[in-house]
Amino acid sequence: MFEFKLPSLGADMDEGTLLEWKVAPGEAVHKGQVVAVVDTAKAAVDVEIWSPGTIHELLVEPGQTIPVGTVLATLLAPGETAPPPAVSAPEPAAAPAAVPVAALQPPAAAGERRRVSPAARKHAEELGIDLAAVLGSGPGGTVTLSDVEQAAAVRAWGGKALAAEPGAGSAPPTDRQAEMRKAIAAAMSRSKREIPHYYLSESIAMARARDWLLQANAGRPIGERLLMAALQLKAVALALKEYPEMNGFYRNGSFEPAGAAHIGVAIALRQGGLIAPAIHDVGDKTLEQVMRDLGDLVRRVRAGSLKSSEMSDPTITVTNLGEQGVEAVHGVIYPPQVALVGLGRIGLRPWIEDDALCVQPVVTATLAADHRVSDGHRGALFLAELRERLQQPESL
Repeated sequence: MFEFKLPSLGADMDEGTLLEWKVAPGEAVHKGQVVAVVDTAKAAVDVEIWSPGTIHELLVEPGQTIPVGTVLATLLAPGETAPPPAVSAPEPAAAPAAVPVAALQPPAAAGERRRVSPAARKHAEELGIDLAAVLGSGPGGTVTLSDVEQAAAVRAWGGKALAAEPGAGSAPPTDRQAEMRKAIAAAMSRSKREIPHYYLSESIAMARARDWLLQANAGRPIGERLLMAALQLKAVALALKEYPEMNGFYRNGSFEPAGAAHIGVAIALRQGGLIAPAIHDVGDKTLEQVMRDLGDLVRRVRAGSLKSSEMSDPTITVTNLGEQGVEAVHGVIYPPQVALVGLGRIGLRPWIEDDALCVQPVVTATLAADHRVSDGHRGALFLAELRERLQQPESL
């Protein structure tokens, strides 16, 4: 028998709220299967299990907030049988136990985090519905999508949203944006406190990449066209193969190199804040696969639907603020990673090409790296490799 514990879904995660079990006792599970949905400060995350087995016992009820490392369930290994139940001597009859006060409280008790399904939370934000005023009809008082829709219908007809039962606290619901800002602040404060950063930048001519991309997209439907971001991610992944000290984790006083480039992509959320889940094995994928994965990841981030491996696996982060018009971005490393690549806008600049002055589309690429693992010499060579990769887009 083995234990399934709540994993850390990022360096800034100390606890999570179990929203839903996707399995039941006695059910066989396979490696990579989603078994639970956990709410963090940033998103509702589908938690996968990485060992096959059979669910023996679920130890945490939906709605509970628990620290990272808490045992969520026990499982039987393949071929293992459940142990016989323990038999204990009957105890003398006792007076009826007092009912806990919490059991008498409605789902939105004062200071308690509301139990809200990810879909309901997203729909409530879209409709401007105050979740504190919606009575949940799901298990344990969980607010469901239908509850939000019903509240919206009542409001549309001039009535009031379904109110919580008497006795519920009047404190406002947890501000998710405030929680996210706190989580980001904690991770970045830790990063600047613990990691000796050094910063480098490189201007990279993008005419070859731009021209190749225009030609490659000429015969493609709009929905299948490649974006420059896909080329940049693939170029970063290939550069990491040559300079692996930029790709991995610093833990317990030593560097742990990663076996593959799982690139965390910094994605801004519409309601504020950002999140950087991973695209896996970028260096081994075609540009078409990277583009599909990038589009899928952005859609699921905005919908609040992510997998635990996407949150815990990034080996390096790439942040691209070109669409916001900035020339360069100097990022902060996301611990325990050891490097971050920043990309600014691609803009026209004066350039020397073959000893002649011309105008070129140019991007500023920056590197923030951990001085405990690498130094400026190796960081400069990494940026030079990234530059050369982008000069040969056909090889990506």
